[in-house]
Amino acid sequence: LVRTSVQTSTSWKAPIIWDGMFDPNLYDQRHTEEKSSVALTVFAVGRYLDAYLKTFLTSAEQHFMVGLPVTYYVFTNSPEKVPNITLASLRYIKIVQVEKHMRWQDISMMRMRTISEIIEFGSEALGDSVALLHAHFYKLPQAQFTYDRNPKSKAFMETGDFYYHAAIFGGLWQNVKHLVDACYLGIMEDKLNNVEALWHDESHLNKYFWIHKPSKLLSPEYCWDQSISDRQDILVTRLVWAPKHYDTLRTR
Repeated sequence: LVRTSVQTSTSWKAPIIWDGMFDPNLYDQRHTEEKSSVALTVFAVGRYLDAYLKTFLTSAEQHFMVGLPVTYYVFTNSPEKVPNITLASLRYIKIVQVEKHMRWQDISMMRMRTISEIIEFGSEALGDSVALLHAHFYKLPQAQFTYDRNPKSKAFMETGDFYYHAAIFGGLWQNVKHLVDACYLGIMEDKLNNVEALWHDESHLNKYFWIHKPSKLLSPEYCWDQSISDRQDILVTRLVWAPKHYDTLRTR
């Protein structure tokens, strides 16, 4: 199956997955035969739990990897507030209590450490190393990518391949652990040097994928911002950005 209007492969021959390029039934059959299982990490800290978690989990049960065993790892500072969702067979929720940081930037960055600490108990995900093209940057020239340009930061980049969105990344658990460990070490070294990367953990993620090329890229269909008016490439939206109410959700 072919999509001629969009880039479907990288210079290192990794596929970029768009709707119309694949037969989902073949993927489902393959992973069923291989008895693949999926671990999905979800961070719901502070007001984000009340605002988004129930809708996210309910939608995931309807659309995410239907037919495969899935464990949702819900990282939260309020385990008692995690909603009771009816799950299909072989699908589970595991709640992992985490501390709540004062600044939203630290909440975002410290998830790298949290994933690393729990991932040895997770199952393999789909694809060896999976990155997501950022919906706001995939059509822009590289000169407009918002890489971290501060040479003092471990996330510093002069050039790159694509601009990746930190909302979704994945792969075999060993590869994800290597990724989050590397990002966490970079974040902590920056903290020791009183430096903070421009886009926090996302800047470190982009640096990682520049050095360690992902084996599969997801198109912006997999996390689309509906405020973008130009959607001629987007035949289907598999995950949609939720409206962000930063004034009420974020700590300073």
